[in-house]
This record gives sequence, structure tokens and C-alpha cells, in this order.
Amino acid sequence: MHRWSQLFIPTLREAPADAEVASHKFLVRAGYIRQLAAGIYSYLFLGQRSFNKITAIVREEMDRIGQEFYLPALHPRELWEASGRWSVMGDNLFRLKDRKGADLCLGFTHEENMTEIARKELRSYKQLPQIWYQIQTKFRDEPRPKSGLLRVRQFIMKDSYSFDIDAAGLDVSYQKHRETYHRIFDQCGLNYLVIEAHSGAMGGSQSEEFMVYTPAGEDQVVSCANCKYAANLEKATSKLDLVQDLPPEDDGKPLLVHTPGQKTIEDVARYLGVSPKNKIKTLALMIDPQDTKTGKARAVVVLMRGDHQLNEAKLSSALTGKETRPMQEDEIRQLFRSPAGFLGPMGIDWAKTLDDSSRPVLLLDKALEGRTNLIAGANKEDYHVKNITPGHNFQPTAYADLRAVATGEACPNCGSPLRMDTAVEIGHIFKLGYKYSESMGARVLDKNGKEVTPIMGSYGIGIERILTAAVEQSNDENGFWLPPRIAPFEIIVTPTNVGDAKLKATAEEIARGLESASYDVLLDDRDERPGVKFKDADLIGIPFRINVGKKVTEGTVEVVQRSTRQSQDVSIGAIVEHFGRVLGSPKK
Repeated sequence: MHRWSQLFIPTLREAPADAEVASHKFLVRAGYIRQLAAGIYSYLFLGQRSFNKITAIVREEMDRIGQEFYLPALHPRELWEASGRWSVMGDNLFRLKDRKGADLCLGFTHEENMTEIARKELRSYKQLPQIWYQIQTKFRDEPRPKSGLLRVRQFIMKDSYSFDIDAAGLDVSYQKHRETYHRIFDQCGLNYLVIEAHSGAMGGSQSEEFMVYTPAGEDQVVSCANCKYAANLEKATSKLDLVQDLPPEDDGKPLLVHTPGQKTIEDVARYLGVSPKNKIKTLALMIDPQDTKTGKARAVVVLMRGDHQLNEAKLSSALTGKETRPMQEDEIRQLFRSPAGFLGPMGIDWAKTLDDSSRPVLLLDKALEGRTNLIAGANKEDYHVKNITPGHNFQPTAYADLRAVATGEACPNCGSPLRMDTAVEIGHIFKLGYKYSESMGARVLDKNGKEVTPIMGSYGIGIERILTAAVEQSNDENGFWLPPRIAPFEIIVTPTNVGDAKLKATAEEIARGLESASYDVLLDDRDERPGVKFKDADLIGIPFRINVGKKVTEGTVEVVQRSTRQSQDVSIGAIVEHFGRVLGSPKK
């Protein structure tokens, strides 16, 4: 029997000074975690019990569709160079050298490792499909670790990988994971939603995130209450209202206008008496080479509607994962022959395709497609130019959706106003395609004996994120409550006075009976005042409390549900049957 007096449960009355979000405050106060260093936490008794339960749910469901592996956390540099991610990951990757000077890294994720196994072991279509998974520690050198377990440098992830012979097979593996994730998060008792997402550094075509709404989240979710459309801000789209184009001036040819000292979109629009919607915003960027010794930085210029903001994740996707930085002053003058504030697309020989590395790239946001008589910088100090029509006065390299969606814009499906909320990601599924299998040389023979590349998927769940999301969605000023399946204990039995032999004996009898019925029970046998015990019980996340007090003489105890604070008297002899109705049969 678990007796509080014999356990290490270091509860605190005050939260750490740096704790800003509910999960950070309460997981520390409840004695679940302790910080070792920035973004690095120790999991204490209660925390580890919850993580073990979450892991058991994940393993139970994943075993229905896949096979569990356990791969090294220490990876040789060559593995990550084979996929091209050794340099792409930058400072997020923990790097180290062994005693012989060989470069290694700590596992950020395991696409490369799994693909290496597939490359060496899979030979024929008869061995496909395969779904391999692991539950293992990951390491990311997070630049700003904060919010307790929401942004850390070491964490536990369930990551799984599928290998299929073709896209139709990948669709099946992807759907299996999608259904499995629903079962996992349902069992963990979370209120969640599934949204369209950006694939980020993992690459691939389709991806979806499983999210939980919380003010502590750092992801922005755009959603429609009417048709249930939902997407990450990095992927979201909307319908724009029609904008009245300006009439052409003079003969409709580009017209130079003097705009002395007017550099910002708003200043120029005000000076010329037009709306920012009729202006072109010019963003001057650079792609630095991966190999700084042999390569050259490449100019990328993005044109947006004057009142719109660039979504950097969408830009990265348009540039096939490449990251950009703002142009420096000398780079701006070299390309535009103009100071910043007066930049525009005219008079520059732009690349015809993204593959043309000899010339600068010009990307045009789709909101400007079909627009006429716009106003842009003239590439001349104190001047702008009117009557600019994309595709006529200049030729962009490509059109792309680059715009960040704003609250109140029309849903792309039904036209209702969109809303924006913060959320935390608890799971992410990707269709990777051939990104890793192709670059790392994985090949199998198809039915015709032809060598083909298997297609891959990648699927992740953050174990700590499940616990933190549960705390974020279920807390009050006194603490939090967890869903029974992931709580460290389902029931806490609290005798109000352990000095009373009758109360103490009854509490122990109740605890043993519930344990015999396979419920997880904590007996608070401390010699403390009832108020202290009740306060601690409210704090540490256990969903039900049994108060063993004066009503024992009547053969009853008080059962309190933490989430609602509702209580009811239950016969001592019927306590197991009561929890059978409330919690169902225990799943052990």
C-alpha cells in the first residue's frame, strides 16, 4: 500500500518566481518535477508515475499497428550529413566529439537512424509495409527554454516511422497513425483538435497536428466555429475581400512620383492618398549558403500587399525548406541600387525559376495575383512608382501563398469569420515522402524486380506534453486534477484524524479494498490537520478523494470529485462498487 508518510512528495505552498504558466507552477508545487538546469528537469515520484501511465497507453495503442524499437541517442555526423540535416539543424542540434575527434550529435529525432536500418535491411516489396516506433529521450538545444516542460532541452518522445512501397500504402500507414492518435489522446482524457500543419524541418507533403487549447501555448491556431476548419497559423488560409484597384494615371505606363522622406507603407499611402491595400510591400532577404567556403548567398525578394504580413514558415516551404535572413545595407544597394524604404521589383532581371541560381528570386504573394495599377518603390531615393501590374511590368519567379492570416478574415471553406487561439502541440504526423529514403539510398525491389525507393511517414507524440496539456486544461487556484488514466493515483484516502484508531483502521480497510480491486490508491496517513491534507490533495492532481471522518459511525464516507468539488456520502461497504460505476473497471 502506498502511504504518504513513507513517500517523497515535496509539495510547496508557493510557485517558483520564474513560473509563468499553470503547468509549470503546479507541477513544481505538487512535487512532480524539479529543475536541474535551464530546460532540464528531474521527474520525481508522482511525475514519473504519470509518465509511466502515459507511456503505457501510448505503447498499448502503438503495438496494435507497429513494432517497438529502441535506438541510440548518440549519432555519428555522417548519418545526418547523408540526409543533409547536419548543417540545416544549426544550433538546435547538440554536437560533441568523442576521444578520437569524431563528430557526434545527440538525437534530435530519428528519421536518419530508422532510414539507415531500412537501407541495410529492407530488400523487397514483400517486406513492406513496415511501421517501427520507439519511446525515447530526445535532445534539442532550445534557445529559450521556458514554461516548465513546454519548452525544454531534453524530453521523451514516441516517434514512429512508416515505410511503404507507394503513396497509396503511405496513405494507409498515415491513417492508421491518425486513428491511433485519436485513441491515445482519448484515453489520456484530453480535449484536443486536429489541424492542418506545416512540416517544418522534417520535410514532406501532408502533415497534421494534434493540439490542446491553452493560454500557455506558443502555437497560433486559426479556426472556424461554423464549419470546423482549423489550421496552424503557418498553414492557414482565408478568403480575402475584393479590393478596388486604382484607375490608371496618364497613359497607364509606370509613373514616377516624388515621395520625399516617405519610407513606410503607411507613410507613403497617406502621402499619396491611397489605401495600403493598393501598395506593394517589398521584403529584401538572403539565403546564406550551406557551405560558406564555396557558395554564395542568394537574394530572395518577396512582394506582399501593403497591409499584409509575411508568414516565414510559408516562405520556407516555398523555398523548399531554405531559411532566410534580412538583407544588409550593402546587399540592398548592390541589388536595388537604392537605399531601403524605396525598394521595388522594376528594372531587375529576376530568375525565371527557383532552380536558376544565377539571378535573384522574386516571389509574389497570391494576394497580388491579378491586381493592377499598384504602387511600389522606384529603386530611387525619395521616389515611388505608380501603375505597376504584376506579370506585365515585371515577371515574378513564382507566385506562392506567403501571407499570415489575420483574425476576422473569411474562412476558406464557408466564409465565416476566423478566430485565432493559442494552443500547445501534443502530437504531429507527417507524410515525409522520399526526402530521407532518397537522400540516404534506401532501395527495394518491386513486384517487377525493379529497384524503387520506399516512401516514408514520420509520427511523433510528446509524452511530457500530454501531462502538461492535461494540467493546463484542468486547474484552479488550488491546484489541478488529472484524468484518472494518467493520474499518479486515481483515489486518495484521507482519514481526518490518524490519532483516532477507528478512523485510521477504516481508512486502511478502504484503501486495501480498492487496491484489491486494482485501483491505484494513495493513503494519506500523515499526522496532519484535515485542512492541510485536503489542501495537498487538491494540489497534486488526484481526481477523487475519500474523506474518512465522523460519518464512519454511520457506515459512510465522503467522496469528493476534484474537478467539480461535488461530494456525496457513500456506504463503506459499497465503495468498490461506487468506483466501478464512476471509473469503470481498472485497466492494468
